[in-house]
Formats: sequence, structure tokens, C-alpha cells
Amino acid sequence: MTTIDNHVDASTQDPLSSFVVATGHWVTSSDHKKIGRLFIGWSLLTALATTVLGALISIERMSPSGSDVLAADAILQILSLYKFELVLGVLAPLFVGVAIAVVPMQVGSRAISFPRLAQASFWTWFFGTVMVLVAIIGNGGPGGGNTDLVDLYLLGVAVTAAGILAASLCVATTVLTSRAPGMTLDLVPAFSWSALVGSVATLLSLPVAIGTVAYLYVDHTYGKLAFGGNKGVDTWLNYSFSTPQTFVFVVMALGVLAELAPVTARVRQPLRPVVLGGLAIITTAVLGTVTQSTHTLSTTGSASDVVKSAIPFLIFNGLPLLGVFVTIAVAMLSFKEGKPKVTASFAFALLGSLMILVGAAGNFVAHVESAALVNTSFGEGVTLYFVYGGILVALGALTHWAPKLWGRVLDDKKLLPLAGLGLLGTIASSFPLFIAGFADQPANVAGGFNYDGPVALWNVASAAGHALILLTVLAFIGLLASTVRSGAQATDDPFDAHTLEWAIPSPAPVDNFASLATVGSSEPLLDVKPAQEVSA
Repeated sequence: MTTIDNHVDASTQDPLSSFVVATGHWVTSSDHKKIGRLFIGWSLLTALATTVLGALISIERMSPSGSDVLAADAILQILSLYKFELVLGVLAPLFVGVAIAVVPMQVGSRAISFPRLAQASFWTWFFGTVMVLVAIIGNGGPGGGNTDLVDLYLLGVAVTAAGILAASLCVATTVLTSRAPGMTLDLVPAFSWSALVGSVATLLSLPVAIGTVAYLYVDHTYGKLAFGGNKGVDTWLNYSFSTPQTFVFVVMALGVLAELAPVTARVRQPLRPVVLGGLAIITTAVLGTVTQSTHTLSTTGSASDVVKSAIPFLIFNGLPLLGVFVTIAVAMLSFKEGKPKVTASFAFALLGSLMILVGAAGNFVAHVESAALVNTSFGEGVTLYFVYGGILVALGALTHWAPKLWGRVLDDKKLLPLAGLGLLGTIASSFPLFIAGFADQPANVAGGFNYDGPVALWNVASAAGHALILLTVLAFIGLLASTVRSGAQATDDPFDAHTLEWAIPSPAPVDNFASLATVGSSEPLLDVKPAQEVSA
């Protein structure tokens, strides 16, 4: 009997045919690692475009008496696109992508739950962002003059949010139902725990934004009375593109730091229940998103009035700040107990987390009534600390898990300067807006304001910060691409790590695990390694 093999060797295939086949594999793949990389790749490309947009807005603000760079009648739409891309175009999908790629390996699953839904979630998110962009370009969006494209903008926001919701459902379900034998919830790795609580918080909060979009659509299509028509869109959706919603999306960033700190310090996770509790406390910010409300601390009136305002103020603004602080503090405790060797991945994660802490503290201050910072550029600075700090943490996560995603180890010596550059960029883009906020530079405008002080200085410094973040992300992408193309093959466990994903080959196979062992602790890989200097 003769066996006929119709397979054509890759070297003899038509290049166009090979490209089409490869594209088809990516478009239809149910491999969670490919799906995660799709989210990550497009989020990083979106980050590049968003930093350019941020720089242009800052340059426009240098001379607020007139429009020098952006068309005056398009500024509201451009600002709306900028805020949308920062949060739903970069921050949320970036960490959703990391979670989709990493969580199934961490919890000992061969695949992500609902893999087809996970694949569809990316394309839903992707086409939602495209719809928003097309609407803005065509004079839609908040304040837009084209009625149909205003509706398209609203639909795009809802579709984008639906994509992130679907991805969050897949991540949360994977952690809850697909863990390795013996891995109870209290033994779930820190990053997977943050992915669980962050995904659940997203599932609770983003449907409220979609409901708001529905109300806005009905009002814009029919009455244009209750919500202000096209000009009221930004007012009612603004909370989805700023705090407290951003707290929900940075939970996973703090989870990355909690994951990397013990590995870098070469110790078991100290105070593990405190870390898990700190990550969970951050998600109390969901109270603000589901109620679409903020609470300020009143500093006037009687003592009882101050106390009455202080209670909700501390719940809505103090608890998330406390969670961020606790998580970072325990991460640093790992260094005190261990023998750390600082890596680029940890440098990115720590510096980015510290920027998130500054943003959380800024959010706390912004809601003190006597500070008079509401509706100033101070709030934009808070969002930038969250988003750009989150980008730095995400770059650290990609550096750490690159062996599993691409089979390569990135060069620490080349990456460490980028961590410093990203830190400078985050501070330069955000902190001047804090100062301008105290000087009463208004939010959501790029002109028509003035105040005592160097208006141009604060805004040109912010523009320079955006440029530095652009350079950081661009250089990281270039280094990653170069390493993937010509770097040396990574070993299975190049970082002497603690969790299950480092027990499989690099890069990880399609089905992750050939067989699953029973897990007996939160550091299962350490349990099977030879005795070494690891603190209990």
C-alpha cells in the first residue's frame, strides 16, 4: 500500500499562499497565547498613536488663546478620542491580553475557558475601536455634527466594552473552573488572583457603561433633552474613561508586581493573604463605577457634616488607595527577606506600580473639596499616571513571560534604560498637569483659558513626557521583534520561578500541559525543586 503525502514543504509554498494560511491561523486560532498576543500587539500599537495624540493636545494647550495645531471645532472630539484610547484602547486590553495569554498556564489549564468567545472578544474589541475612530474622523462623537456618526461613536464604545467584557468572562471562568488538581482559590498565583478579581470587577462595571450608551443613543436619536444630545455624550461617559474605572483595570498591574517580587527576591511570597486582600481591596473602586458617582470630602460645615462626607469618601477613594499601597509594601517586604537580583521585568513592574500609587494618591487629593481640583487638568494627570504606569508594568510582564510566549529571553542590559526612560516619561507627562490643575487649568479643553504662571511650560513638559513614552514603547517593540527573530532559545525556567507555567517548554505548546500534577502550595514549582536558599 502506498501512502500519498500531499503536504507541500514550506520552502516551496507560494509566499502569498503562506501569508494567507498564516493569517487564517491567527484569525481563527483558539490558542489562548495567540489571542493574548493579538490583544497585546494592537494595544501597544494603539499606545503609540495615543501618545502622539496626547503630545499634540499638550502642544495645543501651550497657546490657549487660539488654535495652532488642532482645528478648534474638532478639539472636543479629539479629546474624547484621546480619553477613550487611553483607557479602553490601551490600558484595559493590554492587561486583558496578558491575562488571556498567561492565566491558563499559571492555573494549570490546557486551554482558556470558552476559547472561541475569547477569540471573538478580540475582534469585537478591535472593530469597536475602529468604529470609534471612523466616527471621530467623520465628525461624529461628542459634539459631532454628523448625527449618524455620533450614533456610530456610541455603538463603537458599546462594542469595545462588550469585547473587553467577553474576554474578562473567559479569564474569570478559567480561574474559577479550570485550575489544576489541588489548587484551591487561596493557592492561585498572585497574578491569576488579580486577573480574577479584576475581571469580576470589569464584569460588574462595564455593563453600566453600556447601559449609559443605550440611554444616550435613545436620547440622541429622539428627544435630545434628558442627556444633552451630542454635546452631553462626553459628560455622561467621562467616568468610564477616568477614575474610578481605571482602578478596575490596574488591578492586574499590581498583580504583576506581586507575582514578580518573590521571584526576583528568591523567596516564597511573604504575607500571601495580605497580598490577595490588598488586590481585592483595590476593586472596591467598582462601587464608584456602578453608581456612576464620586464622593468628595467636605471640609466646611459642622463636625458631623465632615464625618458624614468622610465615610463615603474613604470607602470610594481611600480603600482603593489602601489596596495599592498594601500590595506595593508587601512586594518590597520580599526584598527585605530575600537576596534580590534586580531584573528589567521587576524594574518595569515596580516603577510602573509606584506611578500607579502616585495616581491613586492624586485621585484621593482630587476629591478633597478644599483642594478645588474637580474639573481641572489634575484629573487628566491622574489618568495618565494610571495608564502610563500600567504600560510600564505591562512591559515588565511581557519581559517576564516572553520565554513562554515567544521562546526568547529579552536582554536586561538593553531594557533597564528603557524602564528609566518610561519613568521619566510618565512623570513628565503627568506631574505638570497636577501643577496646572492647582493653577485651575480646566479639563477637557485645549484652549480658551488662562491663569497666572507658565502655561506653556507645564504643557510643553507634558508633551515631552508623551514623546518619551512613545520612544519607550517603540524601542521595546523593536527590541522584542529583534529578539524573537534572532535571539537564543530560552530554557524552560530561565528565572528560577515558582508557578506552573515554568514547568512546561519554552515557548509553551498549544495545549500547555501533557499531564497535570496535584498542586499542594501556591509555589508548586518550588516544591519539586532541589533544596535551595528559599525563605519559608
